[in-house]
Amino acid sequence: MKSFVAFLTAISTVAAHATWQELWVGSTDQAGKCVRTVPSNNPVTSVSSTDIRCNVGGTKGVSGVCDVAAGETLTVEMHQQPGDRSCSNPAIGGNHYGPVMIYMSKVADATTADGSSSWFKVAQDTYAGTTASWGTEILNSNCGKRTFTVPKSLASGNYLVRAEAIALHTASSTGGAQFYMSCFQINVTGGGSATPSGVSFPGAYKASDPGILINIYQTPITYKAPGPAVWTG
Repeated sequence: MKSFVAFLTAISTVAAHATWQELWVGSTDQAGKCVRTVPSNNPVTSVSSTDIRCNVGGTKGVSGVCDVAAGETLTVEMHQQPGDRSCSNPAIGGNHYGPVMIYMSKVADATTADGSSSWFKVAQDTYAGTTASWGTEILNSNCGKRTFTVPKSLASGNYLVRAEAIALHTASSTGGAQFYMSCFQINVTGGGSATPSGVSFPGAYKASDPGILINIYQTPITYKAPGPAVWTG
């Protein structure tokens, strides 16, 4: 019986895995034009691996680049299975509770950049201390979409956008946190002169960070997401 229960749990856990797959520029659906598609919906679990940048194989670019005007909105979109954009299915299912964060990195050429450049955080949803307030729960309630504004003051040029969800349901032991990320390739136009400082991946996170090594089922719980503060321009 224990083996059967473990088997069912394993199936449920795998089914809940997800990937960031699509991008919207304003109200225009760019689908998968400029995403570095990941090979599977499995998470990254090591914060010291280069996979933490843009997922497995994500240091290699693709040909597509999406143009966006500074001050315009971008929407990143996550789903469990490739091409499944149905709002009737959770973006990331099961009990995969955790924060959702978005980073950007200025690069010379988005199609060849390997993600070793500096990353600054532009948006995040963490935990508000109330029911259904984890970033992943908010994501599910919005059909897998998270919209943010590209700061108007940001310098024009090529950028990588790193969308990330961290599932913390097994994060009470070291290495238990699950990182789901994809990188999108964009070109910012009509920007200002701001070039914010940032962090490096790997290096931005430690396995012992309180936002990574945590028992989210303890009560009461307070939560601080890993990484830098959000830069708003």
